[in-house]
Order: sequence, then C-alpha cells, then structure tokens
Amino acid sequence: MAFGILYDFLMGQTIEAYKYFGAHFGVRERREGRKVIKEEGVYFRLYAPMAEDVSVIGEWNNWDVRVNKMEKIDECGAFECFVPGLTDYQSYKFHFKNARGEYVDKADPFAFYSEYRPQTCSRLFNIENFAWHDEKHMKSRDRNFDKPMAIYEVHLGSWKGKVDGRYLSYEEIADYLIPYLDETGYTHVEIMPITQYPFDGSWGYQATGFYSVDSRYGNPFQLMSFVDRMHQAGYGVILDFAPVHFATDYFALREFDGTCLYEYSDPRHTISPWGSAQFDLGKDPVRSFLMSAMGYFLDYFHFDGIRIDAVSNIVYWDGNKNNGENTGSTEFIRRLNGKIHYKHPDVMMIAEDSTDFQGVTKPLEYGGLGFDYKWDLGWMNDTLKYYSKDPVYKKWEHNKLTFSMAYFYSENFLLPLSHDEVVHGKGTIINKMWGDYDTKFALVRNLYTYQYGHPGKKLSFMGNELASFDEWNEQRSLPWNLLSYPKHDSVKRLVRDLNLIYRAEKAMHFEEYNPAHFQWTLVDNADQSVFAFQRTVGDSDLVFVFNMTGNWYEYYDIPVMHEGTYEELFNSDKDVYGGWNQYNGLPMETAPGGPENRPYHVTIKLGGYCALILKRKVEKKEEEKVEEKKPAKKTTKTKKDTGGVKKTPTKRKATAKKKAQ
Repeated sequence: MAFGILYDFLMGQTIEAYKYFGAHFGVRERREGRKVIKEEGVYFRLYAPMAEDVSVIGEWNNWDVRVNKMEKIDECGAFECFVPGLTDYQSYKFHFKNARGEYVDKADPFAFYSEYRPQTCSRLFNIENFAWHDEKHMKSRDRNFDKPMAIYEVHLGSWKGKVDGRYLSYEEIADYLIPYLDETGYTHVEIMPITQYPFDGSWGYQATGFYSVDSRYGNPFQLMSFVDRMHQAGYGVILDFAPVHFATDYFALREFDGTCLYEYSDPRHTISPWGSAQFDLGKDPVRSFLMSAMGYFLDYFHFDGIRIDAVSNIVYWDGNKNNGENTGSTEFIRRLNGKIHYKHPDVMMIAEDSTDFQGVTKPLEYGGLGFDYKWDLGWMNDTLKYYSKDPVYKKWEHNKLTFSMAYFYSENFLLPLSHDEVVHGKGTIINKMWGDYDTKFALVRNLYTYQYGHPGKKLSFMGNELASFDEWNEQRSLPWNLLSYPKHDSVKRLVRDLNLIYRAEKAMHFEEYNPAHFQWTLVDNADQSVFAFQRTVGDSDLVFVFNMTGNWYEYYDIPVMHEGTYEELFNSDKDVYGGWNQYNGLPMETAPGGPENRPYHVTIKLGGYCALILKRKVEKKEEEKVEEKKPAKKTTKTKKDTGGVKKTPTKRKATAKKKAQ
C-alpha cells in the first residue's frame, strides 16, 4: 500500500499522501535471535529528491544530526526512519545537505502540528482515534443545491478577540459561536485559513504548514471537536484553503531541497503578486501534495466544503487574462475536484474567482472545472458601486442592478459580502452606503434584503450584521458593544429575520439555478429607481420590491405575474429594524394589468429606501381541506380484540388486582 501511494504521489494522482509522508505513530517489529520484539514509535518519511545525508533531529536526540539518520528507500527521493519511544508534542525538523551543498534544517511539509510562532519546528501529534458524535449530520449532508445556504465567514482570532493576551481555543470559540448562530439563523460557517502561518497579517493565506492545524487556537483534536460540535448543533463548516502560494520563509517550503521543488523554477512566475512563493501546479508531486492536504482535512476533520482561494491566479498566468490560460493549473483543478467528489460526493467545492473564465461550475464530463459554486464577485462589485451612488445619479447606473441576472444562469453563483470588502481602506459595508447616518442604515437594510432576495447562495463576513463603521482588524475583536445601540442591534435582527425567511420559503432556495422560477416584473423604471421581481416554487410565491431613492409613495403599482391576494411578509422600513414604519398592514388584492405589460398589479405603500417581500396566498385544493378536517383515528380497542368486553382503565386495574389475589 505504501509504495502504491508513493507511486500515485509522484504521478499526481493521490489525495491520500498524508497516509505515507510525515510523522506517523506506529509499531515496528524486529528480531533479536528467535525473539520478535515490538516497538512503539514514529515513522518519519520525507520527499526531498535532491537531498543527501538526511537526519531527523528533535528534542529526544538533543538535535544531534548523527543519531537518527534516514534511509533513502526509493530513487525518487523518498527517505524513511523509525524512532522508538516518542510522544505527542515533541518538536522536530529534518536536517540534510541540499542541492547547493548547504546543510539546512526544514520543517516537515506533512506535519500535522507545529510550534506557535515565532518558533518554527514541527511537532508530533497522533491524529488517530478521535471520538466523533456527528453521525447524523454526516449521513444527511449534501452539496445544498436545493437547500438554503447562508454562510457566516469567520476569522477565528478576531471574532471574539484575545482573552488575557491569548487566543481562544477552537473549543472555546465554539462555546460562543454556536449560540450566536442559533440567534442569527445562518446555516454554515466558513473559517478563514487555519493551516499554520507565521504572519498574523496574512490572515492564513500565506501558509508554511499545509497539513498543520494552526497552533494559535489549539491542536488537531481541538479543531476536530470544533467541527464535531458545530455538526451536532446543525451547522455545516467550510474550510478556506489557499493552494496558489505559500510563505517565503526558508524554514518551510521555499527552495526546499535546494531546488524549486514546490514553486516555479521560471523566475517570471516564482513570486506571486502578493510577494509570496507561487506553487507550480503543473508538477505532479505538487498536485498530490495540495490535493492530499485538502483530502486530509475532509477525512480527518469532517469539513463540509472547501473554498479555493484566488482561482483567477490558477486559471490565468499570474491572474492576468492577457497572459493566457495556465493549462497545468486548470488540469490540477479538474483533477482535484474530480477526485474529491469521487471520494466525497457530499462535499462542496467552492471557487473564489473574479474572472469570466467559462465553465467554472460546469461538470468535468462537459469540459468544466468541476466546482459546485463560484463567488459572484461581479455582482458584489456592481451592487456596492450602485448603493454608493447619490440617488440623483442612480438612473444612469440602473444596469448595475439588472446586469447580474443576464449572466446568472451561466454558473452556480454564490453572492459574497466577504472580508475583502471591509479592509485596506475600502470602508465597511455600511460606510459604502450613500448618504447621512440614517440613510446609510436604510440602504444597508435594503442591501441585505436584496442579497437574500437575489438568486444564489449567500455569504456575509462576521460583523456585517453589526453595521460597524470601523474596518475589520485581525488584531482586535469585533465591536460587540455596538449591539447596545438600537440602530445597530436592529440590523442584526433584520439579518436574523431574513435568514429565517430564507430558510422557510422554498422559492428562495429550491432550484434557484433554474430560470423558470425567476421573473423580473419591474426592471425598466430607471427614472424612479424602483425594482421588482417574482420568485415562485410551488406554494411559495414571493415578490421582492426595492426602492433605491428616498422618495416615498402612498400608492405605488407593483406588477405581478400571478393573480390573487398578497400579504407583506417583510419590510425593511419597520421600526423594529430601525426604520420609519411605512409598511403595508392589510392583504392586497391584484387588479388587471400592470406596468411593463405585466398581467396584474398590486397597489402598495412604498417607503423611501425601502425593501419589502410580498407573499401570494395560495388556496389549498379541496381534497387537501377535506383531508385536514378528517378526525384523527381512535386507538381504543374494540370488543373483538378485548375478548368481547370493552375494558375501561378502572376495570383493567380491578381485573389485574383480582388475578393478583
């Protein structure tokens, strides 16, 4: 089996290289005369083709390079040794002579755990035999194509911040996060990268250990416990993973064996646009290394999905379309998605992609890249630009809100308002809104309603629900004190109610990539900047209306596609959300004809900067009404099954007492 994995690793065909390389606790048998002696210890295996005179050094041998020499077991460059009597948490590195004749100490690329920065050693950890309790979740999960998926993106270190100068552990974060998700109604959590990384400001996107759980928050079992508890509470967990580049620190992957083993040897591509080293995804061992890292987190940590960062830098050379497609990298992506979906058909693969590259979510058999979802960064950019405009000029920007539906059905899109939109001087979501203090709040309520009303899965970065005016900073906690102010607390309540409606209404999540369920009803009214569309699935028939200016209308005709009675399900202008309470209290009947040649219309009150959701009352069929009126079946026994006597409870007790006597 071991040599089978090694061969597949070299051919770029395995997602299980972690079962062979790295440091694994095990038992070795050796003979002393006729005796067979079993020793418990650790097998160390390293891939370094150009290395010579390789040793494993650590606490147990006082970092002496002469004690634990590694044997070259294959001409491909695989080395191995067994060291008895080792325990969890002992630090170690590999020491060898590289291709330039230099002796170097390198961290284990396949280490499951690492020292906390600024220390750089790998650490032993036995990852086997964690006791899981999420069987129900694992049996029922799928890729959520026809289910609601509202993702809460979290940076673990700054969600609650440090306590007494230390980061909360994975388990401690779960203590707070699960009740908060219960309160706000999200369905999934996406955690920003938690593979070991040295610089806090990289947020985990420039890692040094791609199998090593970030020691800032605890050990691998503590992360497993975090996911296990999230699953038991009913929440999916998505891992953000960065396979494009890695940190340039020389103790890790950079020029690992004296050659560009992991990065491009072509100096034009060695360094990425972020100043990090760029993985050469055309090399088969590099493909196996990264695919196996993701396979490891799916196998051992039960993550429900992987979000692949910076796909634009995978599909095009250096992320620039003018440089052409990087076919070696796109082949890596196809291989990754194919192998992950074959082994884990219930796991989601999500692309963070800003390009117009075709077929990102198209199946492999049709020539696509095989992702399940793609971030719609075009929607995000156009939408935020539109909401930042003075209402006077919005009629000239009208297409920014309508264009997304012109291409929406070309991919399985996910609508993100992510961490990238609230840092580096870009301003927070509410800061991007046009207008004074009250207007910004009105528009942010409108925006969140638009995000939930628009087809596509949802993602929002932590703190967006607080309507903070301060940009996110990874060094400090979210400003939870804002919830003591009614305006901010009301936005959080609005997000909760939108999540509850989203989960309850089939029209908002079932077959949302089918154009049959969506219809613009008011799309050309640029002069007033009022939009409306209708989404229908079965009995769930919803109309979404958005007033993008401060103009208030006592009577406004909204065209609808179906005749009947409509009730206001949600209104962002209600006082419980911090609005001016311009809402529609009574049901509204349709009348024939409507603007833009629609068959019907309803007349509503429409507040300034208001977003509302109307629901059509669907009459139940006569047979359904009859079924509801039928009395429940009685379970009282008849004379036949009681021996001809209908016994009451009292008589049964008396009979039993007589028999006992």
